[in-house]
Amino acid sequence: MSEGTVTETIAVSGADAGRRKRGPRNWRPLLLLVPAFVIVSLFFLAPLVDVFIRSVTDPQPGVQNYVWLVTTPANLNVVLRTFGTAILVTIVCLLLAYPYAYLMTIVSDRTRNLMQLFIMMPLWTSILVRTLAWMVLLQDTGPINGLLAAWFGIGPIPLIRTTFGVALGMSQVLLPFMVLPLYSSMAKIDKRLLPAASNLGANPVTAFFTVYLPLSKPGIFSGGVTVFILGLGFYIIPALLGSSKEIMISALIQQQISVFLMWGQGTALGIFLLVCTVLILVIVSRLNRGGSLFPGVNR
Repeated sequence: MSEGTVTETIAVSGADAGRRKRGPRNWRPLLLLVPAFVIVSLFFLAPLVDVFIRSVTDPQPGVQNYVWLVTTPANLNVVLRTFGTAILVTIVCLLLAYPYAYLMTIVSDRTRNLMQLFIMMPLWTSILVRTLAWMVLLQDTGPINGLLAAWFGIGPIPLIRTTFGVALGMSQVLLPFMVLPLYSSMAKIDKRLLPAASNLGANPVTAFFTVYLPLSKPGIFSGGVTVFILGLGFYIIPALLGSSKEIMISALIQQQISVFLMWGQGTALGIFLLVCTVLILVIVSRLNRGGSLFPGVNR
């Protein structure tokens, strides 16, 4: 048998094998997705469509609600305050969580489990209870102002009904959402890299910023995005620890719908917040190209 005949025979056999391997497509496994699709449609897509329809039909069809949103100075101030507070909380959580997560990677297993317990315990406590506790601590006659007056002769300092009080309460609630992604990312970093950089002549600061910090970038992106997006939608803490001058988007939505009965304006604010969230995820995904927003989950 010639070489050409052998080649043709192998090619035909491979094509036949490929056709047999592909065969008719079986759609039955996709039926397992039907219950999930129905649940998502009923409890997420349907309410979302209803909210959007209300935003362009209440009180009359048109985009007047969105025009009101972008042309009213008070609304723009609320949007800037919301984003500014969310950015501030994200930075505070990152500064507190980074050394904590790094410490979790170098301690013993027993100490690490204890540190994880300290991080998880706040998640098991009602956010309302924690906020009420902050109200007691931060009030003008509370323990913090009492200590400042007794030790330093200062006070009372306005801690509650301020951006500081809101950011403090939000940071305490959102800190676990920064620590856990950071730890997941840092746990994969080879601990021998920093000593190796030092042996090559880099001082500890240079080794950290050129070796360790870039490798922990996936955890920073994941934790930062999670904390920032959650911070945009907070309602209870800004409502209890803030004031009417510190109102955020979530409280403005509640005010428009429950107080003024302006469903169109309230739903327009909700759609605006959703669009901002999606855009943030898209932008961060582009900036974190080649990585994942969720450490430990491969693309």
